[in-house]
Amino acid sequence: MAKPRKVIITCAVTGAIHTPSMSEHLPVTASEIAEAAIGAAKAGAAIVHLHARDPQDGRPDQTPEAFAPFLGIIKQASDCVVNITTGGAPTMTVEERVRPAETHRPEVASLNMGSMNFGLFPMLKRFPDLQHQWERDYVGNKNIIFNNSFGQIEYILTTLGASGTRFEFECYDTSHLYNLRHFLDEGLVKPPLFIQTVFGLMGGIGAHPDDVLHMKRTADRLFGDQYRWSVLGAGKNQLPIAAMAAAMGGNLRVGLEDSLWLGPGQLAKTNAEQVMKARQIIEGLGLEPATPDEARDMLDLKGADQVGF
Repeated sequence: MAKPRKVIITCAVTGAIHTPSMSEHLPVTASEIAEAAIGAAKAGAAIVHLHARDPQDGRPDQTPEAFAPFLGIIKQASDCVVNITTGGAPTMTVEERVRPAETHRPEVASLNMGSMNFGLFPMLKRFPDLQHQWERDYVGNKNIIFNNSFGQIEYILTTLGASGTRFEFECYDTSHLYNLRHFLDEGLVKPPLFIQTVFGLMGGIGAHPDDVLHMKRTADRLFGDQYRWSVLGAGKNQLPIAAMAAAMGGNLRVGLEDSLWLGPGQLAKTNAEQVMKARQIIEGLGLEPATPDEARDMLDLKGADQVGF
């Protein structure tokens, strides 16, 4: 009898898009981020994707020192794969963005595969009463260009590749897949590639089912059997796109970084709640969540004993 296919669930527990005034449940302090990650792992997430925040006002904090407290707690309490962002926030320099992963040498780091307009400002209509001035300035900024030039991408690849960190390649549009193909041709990345296609963020590709199919077809043509596919749907698109991808042979990402919601008008109280929703989809399709060690095997990771925390 054939065994069920394994699906990697990634949980992105806080991110740098949503701000604390939008949900009281958004993890901000190191202990909240650690608790969120450990809870997500217990619920079935094989990978936790991590950002840090200033504990006072919740703004993104990309200093290695901000990551250290929760990295240690998570490693002690869980065997989940830790994925550290190199995206940070779109207003940061690439040198700032890479430092936490450079310092802590995780098994996986995220890597955005192209520059893009980055529009958070539509959220101002839904959240007009943001508490902190930095939130209003940040969310309302219509001039953000998320800078990920070929030189910057190469800098991140070479800086982190030396320690054996592998990458979650975040692709927000078709061109980002072609950019990744360039780096594969140049020998700067090695399969199996972990490709996270991102849908529904203003400035990137939309969240229509045709958009999902288009990105999958393009990745299949460019990479064949050299990649593992995962999806990220922003906001209300989170679970519908997760369901599509799971049914199409892919993996999926949930978490409060990508959506604050559990259902229409219902804020998620924990990241674990979203992981459980994803797990219901997977198991309803006759599939099983991958364990951390199964994810390590699928993605050819170096192992938790090789990290710097």
